[in-house]
Amino acid sequence: MPDEKTPRVQDLRIYRVPASYRGRSALFVQFWWLIQATLFRQSPQVLYGFRRWLLRCFGAHVGRRALIRPSVTVTYPWKVRIGDYSQIGDHVVIYSFADISIGNSTVVSQNCYLCAGTHDFRSVSFDIKASPIVLEDEVWLAADVFVAPGITIGRGTVVGARSSVFKDLPELMICTGSPARPVGPRVRE
Repeated sequence: MPDEKTPRVQDLRIYRVPASYRGRSALFVQFWWLIQATLFRQSPQVLYGFRRWLLRCFGAHVGRRALIRPSVTVTYPWKVRIGDYSQIGDHVVIYSFADISIGNSTVVSQNCYLCAGTHDFRSVSFDIKASPIVLEDEVWLAADVFVAPGITIGRGTVVGARSSVFKDLPELMICTGSPARPVGPRVRE
């Protein structure tokens, strides 16, 4: 503990979640988390339509024939859009503190983390900051990619396995690294 003469840089005693931050009541949020932990998570692998339906019941916009694995975690589905024919792999986290938009025919591979929320480390009260994430059409995030708040990944871009995306990425590129950077064009056959 800092003494009285040392200024605090972070004091969680004064931390508060903004009233409308979640976008729904605390009861509704808890109900979603209960459904996610039971019906969603325990549904057989092949019941993609059932999981699409559950997400839609809680306000998500889920496109035609999107494939969403039962181990996916969605914080607030009412802030999520998943396009037609997209695929969300095992153990993906969609941390939707702000809107997250996943385009058509987009693949988010296993263990990816889409993080639309963070904290203001300069604020003593550690205020929440939320910024939307956009994955345009035909993007492929390979295994274990981290996408930071406020990021847009351009149409058709591939992000290599274990990359971390902290800046917007252009369309039709192959990007790798931490931070992810374009390394070459994505060739269309």
